[in-house]
Amino acid sequence: MEEVVLSFKDFGFKYNAQVEPTLYNIDLEVRRGEKILIAGPSGCGKSTLVHCINGLIPFSYKGEKTGSLTVKGKETSDMSMFELSKSIGTVLQDSDGQFVGLTVAEDIAFALENDCIGEPELHERVAEVADLVSIGDHLGKSPAQLSGGQKQRVSLAGVMVDNVDIFLFDEPLANLDPATGKQAVELIDEIQRETGSAVIIVEHRLEDVLWRHVDRVVLMNDGRIVSNSTPDELLSGDLLRRYGIREPLYITALKYAGIQIRPEMQPWSIRSIELSDSDRAKVCQWFARHSESEEKTPSEALLSARNICFGYDADHRIINDISADIRREELTAIVGTNGAGKSTFAKLICGFETQNSGDFFFRETDLKNLSIKERADHIGYVMQNPNQMISKVMIFDEVALGLRKRGVPEEEIKKRVERVLEICGLKPFRKWPVSALSFGQKKRVTIASILVLEPEIIILDEPTAGQDYRHYTEIMEFLLELKQRGITIVLITHDMHLMLEYAERTIVFTNGQIIADDTGYAVLTDREIIEKASLKETSLYSLAEKCGIGDARAFVRSFIEYERKVFRE
Repeated sequence: MEEVVLSFKDFGFKYNAQVEPTLYNIDLEVRRGEKILIAGPSGCGKSTLVHCINGLIPFSYKGEKTGSLTVKGKETSDMSMFELSKSIGTVLQDSDGQFVGLTVAEDIAFALENDCIGEPELHERVAEVADLVSIGDHLGKSPAQLSGGQKQRVSLAGVMVDNVDIFLFDEPLANLDPATGKQAVELIDEIQRETGSAVIIVEHRLEDVLWRHVDRVVLMNDGRIVSNSTPDELLSGDLLRRYGIREPLYITALKYAGIQIRPEMQPWSIRSIELSDSDRAKVCQWFARHSESEEKTPSEALLSARNICFGYDADHRIINDISADIRREELTAIVGTNGAGKSTFAKLICGFETQNSGDFFFRETDLKNLSIKERADHIGYVMQNPNQMISKVMIFDEVALGLRKRGVPEEEIKKRVERVLEICGLKPFRKWPVSALSFGQKKRVTIASILVLEPEIIILDEPTAGQDYRHYTEIMEFLLELKQRGITIVLITHDMHLMLEYAERTIVFTNGQIIADDTGYAVLTDREIIEKASLKETSLYSLAEKCGIGDARAFVRSFIEYERKVFRE
């Protein structure tokens, strides 16, 4: 039996600033070579558990611990931060927050330089690790020049140089496009097999992580471990739905068809699941009963882009001759590869950047005649990185800032802010400082600060990154409520579930151009578009093929429409 490298025994933790503990009675062992996924709703204690493992608790966040936490048999309370870092390598959700070097090579070499490793050995080790994570061709580049997936590879290389016993990944897929996320999961799996180290992944996107097998899924809720089981066992029960975690789409579809999921079916992946002839027949029968669809008449254009081109220099265009319409009271998703120009397009709409050529029109008004502030009266923008938007110390003040700038009476401000905070799952924290929140919670603060203004169009860049299914659903249902009141919603997203479930229309970007403008189910059943735009084929498509359904696109459409009806009943 492999060595236990990490052990919690009746462990608890309470922050000094809080009355109640955040973690209770944690019992968990991790052995060398294991791969473990930790999942749970926002606020369940995942981040605190991670901070206890990598030493940020107690070195950065102070509080009172109970019970025992050991790394390789030694109590972490008897270890220095430096000593812990030699056993545990952490790859953060926000790669930009982890870089310390001016170049990729310098960043990877940082730990070796701290250990006073000689230059020949240092160069050899950096090159070896860089090649292992396929970043060796970029050693002379600045991390800022890299894509999201490349940045993550650099972060991983930076912790691999120390030959750590445990790799700890905190929301590794949150900012990656679907294809890059898939590659990241494959890379993590490859590194685990190459090194034999233990791997702990904290992530909401369960189906995406299970693209490669994991040994166990640890499910947390309210600071406690509520399940510690294999993926097959977990997916055969109802714990995921009970605790607000999105189960894989193919599992939901099978349940709709009346199929009981059992561990012996190996349901952890759409590739591994074994379906009987009876199971396949039930799926086909369900499809036959729910295959009708009503086509919606497109509404008029509210925002139009015509022949937009933009580049920071003459030799490199980020946006290349884009024309598109954003239709009134429609929820539109913009998807595509990291670096395809999606966020840049949104910044051009809002006036943060100015296009080199082409025009934007809001109704009949040419946006070039409006200032950034005047555009903001009509178009709200929620940025991908919440830290770039937040300017106030307290949560309530941050959300109220835009209303106060507009001279709204305080009584009205209080009513509107508290309503939005409640919808975004932040009302219990309204008197907290923003600095006390997790990345996902900060994201909800920035969404709330724009939603409270109720503009005619809201553009949200990755609105659900780092959100659990319950908060994800609450935010999206609130956006639908706003849409019903006449507000147009645009989502820039890597979340294919979100696109399928909520978007009426999907615009696909690749290399600064639009290659598709269609429904989500049409996009995710077109292999050519999927490949060009670094998307990921939905598991519903694969399920349809497994069951011998000829029109897989119609099956995906039927599932999405049925899901919407079930959810709203």
